[in-house]
Amino acid sequence: MMTITRSNSRLCQLPCVYLNSPSSRRCPRDRCGEGGVVWHSARRALEEAAEAKREGGGGQDYGKEVFNHNEITMVIKFTSNSVSPPVMIYMGVDKVENEDLIKYGWPEDVWFHVDKLSSAHVYLRLTPGMTIDSIPEALLEDCCQLVKQNSIEGCKLNNVAIVYTMWSNLKKTGDMAVGQVGFHSHKQVKHTVVEKKCNEIVNRLEKTRWKGDIDYKQERDARDAKERQKLKKLEQERKDREKKEMLAKNEQKRIQNYEDVDWDAGASRNDEDPGNLSDDFM
Repeated sequence: MMTITRSNSRLCQLPCVYLNSPSSRRCPRDRCGEGGVVWHSARRALEEAAEAKREGGGGQDYGKEVFNHNEITMVIKFTSNSVSPPVMIYMGVDKVENEDLIKYGWPEDVWFHVDKLSSAHVYLRLTPGMTIDSIPEALLEDCCQLVKQNSIEGCKLNNVAIVYTMWSNLKKTGDMAVGQVGFHSHKQVKHTVVEKKCNEIVNRLEKTRWKGDIDYKQERDARDAKERQKLKKLEQERKDREKKEMLAKNEQKRIQNYEDVDWDAGASRNDEDPGNLSDDFM
């Protein structure tokens, strides 16, 4: 049975949860100096309990045992220089981190996974103007090599099948295990094959490797706020343009109506019978 104690170690900037469980890992940042086995996120304990219940082990409700934790996720980032400008590729440290990546991904993210095998969830962040159908071959190869390399079984095999789709096509339901994901539409899932490992690509990407803690919810909120501002600006520009066009159209119509008036017609009629004016005074 798991027991949980709480810690606010000064050596670690994140609150830690000590888990007396064989399945526990050491702190991934290795900065908790109080000994024992730790996990940074209290949420991990909740996930362990939920998984135990799904497997029929009963489990225990730790919701009141652990303190609240913000949405900080340890992530690994890479930079692909196979295209210009360079683009970001990222993945979670493990299946628990993948949960936040699934939840707070960006609409422009493309998700990669080794088909039918366990692997990391690798994401490519598309640059403006790029679509899933227009990903350059060199960049696609970088993503596929990286996800193959981060598969325990896939890294040893040749001709490894890779699936990839837009983040928005990922489907997560409450009955799925931690890190598990499905698709809203299988028609939107693309397939490719990596024939064999390319050390040159893997080594190039590994040289750009960055690992750290990121608040993905905060990043997503900031991204969405920026998008709303951009859309608001575009909408205002559209309204200003339509107003300007309408004013120009009305002015053109006024000028046209003015030009259509036959100013000489009235003067000609008066010139034909000038005596009519004096008849009224007879």
